[in-house]
Amino acid sequence: MPNIKSSAKRDQLAKARNAKNKAAKSALKTAVKKFDAAVAEGNKEAAVSTYKVAVKAVDKAAVKNLIHKNNAANKKSKMTLKLNEME
Repeated sequence: MPNIKSSAKRDQLAKARNAKNKAAKSALKTAVKKFDAAVAEGNKEAAVSTYKVAVKAVDKAAVKNLIHKNNAANKKSKMTLKLNEME
């Protein structure tokens, strides 16, 4: 436990930021997993709708610096390839 008031505040803010980032990353992973599940199921309509949600989530995560922009581009590229492979 910090003794200094400012370091206590820093600790409190860091915990709040950590919780917010963890929730956002979890939501991102969930969106990508839902897309992967729709692709594995072979349901084109569900895959298209979950693709849009997943791409939006990846873009938001990149803007918020939760993931690197190149990581986001890689994820979107892989999802697009999976979607285009479906018939």
